[in-house]
Amino acid sequence: MPSRKFADGEVVMGRWPGSVLYYEVQVTSYDDVAHLYTVKYKDGTELALKESDIRSQSSFKHRKSQSSSSSPSRRSSSRSRSRSRSPGRPAKGRRRSASQSREHKDDKKKTFQETSLALKPSENNTKRYNGEPETTEKNDTSCIILEQKLKPDLEIKRVLEQYSLRSRKDDKKTEEIFSEKKTFVAVKPIEKVPSKTKELEFGGRIGTFLLIFLLPATVFYLLLMCKQDDPSLLNFPPLPALESLWEWRVFGVFLLWFSLQAVFYLLPIGKVVEGLPLSNGRKLQYRINGFYAFILTAAAIGVLLYFQFELHYLYDHFMQFAVSAAAFSLALSIYLYVRSLKAPEEELAPGGNSGYFIYDFFTGHELNPRIGSFDLKYFCELRPGLIGWVVINLAMLLAEMKIHNLSMPSLSMILVNSFQLLYVVDALWNEEAILTTMDITHDGFGFMLAFGDLVWVPFVYSLQAFYLVGHPITITWPVAAAITVLNCVGYYIFRSANSQKNNFRRNPADPKLANLKFIPTATGKGLLVTGWWGFVRHPNYLGDIIMALAWSLPCGFNHILPYFYVIYFICLLVHREARDEHHCKQKYGLAWERYCQRVPYRIFPYIY
Repeated sequence: MPSRKFADGEVVMGRWPGSVLYYEVQVTSYDDVAHLYTVKYKDGTELALKESDIRSQSSFKHRKSQSSSSSPSRRSSSRSRSRSRSPGRPAKGRRRSASQSREHKDDKKKTFQETSLALKPSENNTKRYNGEPETTEKNDTSCIILEQKLKPDLEIKRVLEQYSLRSRKDDKKTEEIFSEKKTFVAVKPIEKVPSKTKELEFGGRIGTFLLIFLLPATVFYLLLMCKQDDPSLLNFPPLPALESLWEWRVFGVFLLWFSLQAVFYLLPIGKVVEGLPLSNGRKLQYRINGFYAFILTAAAIGVLLYFQFELHYLYDHFMQFAVSAAAFSLALSIYLYVRSLKAPEEELAPGGNSGYFIYDFFTGHELNPRIGSFDLKYFCELRPGLIGWVVINLAMLLAEMKIHNLSMPSLSMILVNSFQLLYVVDALWNEEAILTTMDITHDGFGFMLAFGDLVWVPFVYSLQAFYLVGHPITITWPVAAAITVLNCVGYYIFRSANSQKNNFRRNPADPKLANLKFIPTATGKGLLVTGWWGFVRHPNYLGDIIMALAWSLPCGFNHILPYFYVIYFICLLVHREARDEHHCKQKYGLAWERYCQRVPYRIFPYIY
């Protein structure tokens, strides 16, 4: 096993991937399995480098002391053993003037800078180390498509020939080596193997242990409260008998629902797209057919209603369905953790690889667990829970009509169903956008997402409709119109902000986005500072919260219970924003700090 050469905290010179340029970096950690050093550049960028791409600072200083010339191309001193002269050096008796010499040096420096720019990743923050003037924002996208036009082989060879930092003897040896190996392979992206999770979230091991019990208890408490005639916080509901919480027939219906959505997911309809690159550079493929699954589900529900199937059965056994979903999500979480123990290191989630059983079980140990081409996490994100949410709302609407002998649903119930139906349809129509979210790219698939997707979303997000069945509220048309306008404003902010971000990520060179300004980062991506993303850092969260308020207002102000969703959602998004802030600061470094200075408000303008 090779010994380690550089220690943690040591300041060394690291080669920038894809170039021959070295920069001052600090070693932060070392992976004994992959034999890679994690180093941190001055702009905050962290990369994994091989030992061959790292040199000590003394080697650079030693070479500098041996040279008396400030130009990289003029290496030998006047007392060099070699009599050969550089092509750019004048012969004896033809001494240039001081001004000509300065012009010659400036030309060489300019050429070297242009060559360095061509070898760097597009518009990264390391440009200030190369002598370039630093810019904070751009509104053109030529820098992003520059890499496609470059020929790395020729550029790297030209730099090695014209600006070599080795002596002439070394150059001859290099030419011999190049003559034997004439093909210069383009530099591949460095594979960054996920290291152990050092910073624990959600309160660490103790916090995640408590959440495993607190989340199911919260769901059951809310559902029991909605059944109360007086659902006030001080009126704690009586606990039901344990045998009344479970029924095998209900569990079978839930399994049938889950299996039906899985069949729709496997249908060869819809386009296939690639996700973001993984740590090993590989891209997974995903079939985008969530909207088709929704249409097929709607058709199946229509057939059941045509044959007079009592859909309010869902309302009568709502608590038992919630218990069945919770039991299934727990069993799924255990399976996911057991299978993750045999997963390769590069397939583990960066946020769920702490080595602590409870923490990894909760956050998810494996990033993208798949059975063949069936992606378990991606399937659960939008299918059983999100579509199930709409079916539950419809069941509550029918139950309200039956219980209260109504010929049509109440205006409050119509608003809640319409607003939430729009939200679900929008998510399924823009299904591809979920591939860039933190749930897919960072979080593993464990108890947190399994319980959230299969239990929390369908049974908590439908709380307003469930509340209105037992506590009908009458609202006037002007009030309904005002609530509708509020929901439309929130939806417009939410959708336009997400579309702006997704279009920019997909094709930054799109002429339609030419008016957008952005801050370039060391990763090659840009941080938008115009449009909605120049208003607040997370405008999509702002739109989400406005819509959540509009969903609760039709329930009136008699009790705070139907407002649990908007209160919880604010807490959730504030916590998620803090997680985003932490990850973006690590990923983008100084570029993120400049972005925060440009856009000071996080979610609520002039407030937070």
